[in-house]
Amino acid sequence: MFSYIVRRLLYSIPVLLGILIVVFLLARLIPGDPCTAILGEKATPEACARYDAEHGLDKPLATQFLIFMGDVAQGDFGNSIRFSRPVTLILVERMPMTIELSLAALTLAVIVGIPLGMLSAMKHNTTTDVVTMVGANIGVSMPVFWLGLMLAYFFALVLKDTPFWLPPSGRLTAGISSVPFYEVFGWGVDPETGTFKLLNFFSNLYIFNSIITADWKVLGDAIKHLILPSVALSTIPMAVIARMTRSSLLEVLGREYIRAAKAKGVPHRTVIMKHALRNALLPVVTIIGLSLGGLLGGAVLTETIFGLSGVGRALFEAITARDYPIIQAFTLVVAVGYVLVNLLVDLSYTFLDPRVRLQ
Repeated sequence: MFSYIVRRLLYSIPVLLGILIVVFLLARLIPGDPCTAILGEKATPEACARYDAEHGLDKPLATQFLIFMGDVAQGDFGNSIRFSRPVTLILVERMPMTIELSLAALTLAVIVGIPLGMLSAMKHNTTTDVVTMVGANIGVSMPVFWLGLMLAYFFALVLKDTPFWLPPSGRLTAGISSVPFYEVFGWGVDPETGTFKLLNFFSNLYIFNSIITADWKVLGDAIKHLILPSVALSTIPMAVIARMTRSSLLEVLGREYIRAAKAKGVPHRTVIMKHALRNALLPVVTIIGLSLGGLLGGAVLTETIFGLSGVGRALFEAITARDYPIIQAFTLVVAVGYVLVNLLVDLSYTFLDPRVRLQ
């Protein structure tokens, strides 16, 4: 298995390189340029020439790409054109929000989607099956931006004077702050080191940070702020997972070994949970893995509607400002996330189905 993992990681290198080349070129094909985006449309040619020289944009594209690749090889994504700050620090600040939101949305999609798909398959061609699949089709078709606005309106305005009120934006209520765990534990860390960036990344995962510091007030408030955006973001993967579970389980239930188990008098619940579900989960796990990768890079609308400063919103702002370093770095991080998720999905096959062997 170790050789398989190493081989897959080596195969991913040309994939990531190709993604970087495409993103590098497409970012520069966007109409406009960083100078006019930052300094305004009335910026003089002389001012733009100075601006491009300061940020290395006056060099040939091939030279810019080689410089970027050299920096990436050293773990340096350069400085943001818009903010004049290291892109690594922006990643440390923005990525935890997107990870929390994506994991919360995917967890909700799995917890609800798989049981709904199982229920639909077990009640095949009944009213329950029809209602479940109609709900799944609605979930797939419902625009995330519309659902997000409706959830915010209903729970933040209509229910504002009830115990069911939920915050429509932000990560924490004003006046509540999350103290990093390394400060709580009294760890002295140099802000210039990579260790500080790593610790700061994990401390920006508010739910994780509040659990290990036993700050239950922050934990409850962070979860409360995460409910509406995670529900809005989970509807599409939830519906896809439910439909895939139903389809896969129906196919497995029609196989001979399932009929043989039923003929032997094995209880129906045991047939479903022990014999059918495990084999039916293979394509479902693939969908779950792809959904997680999609959530990491596709939460732009959700983060914008709910005022969350995550990767999706940062990418949107970077594209608007022609901030090439942020576009390239964030795309690379999301692409690496896709590769790792797909690798974990492949490895999970060996546990779900012993017949699958990784050669």
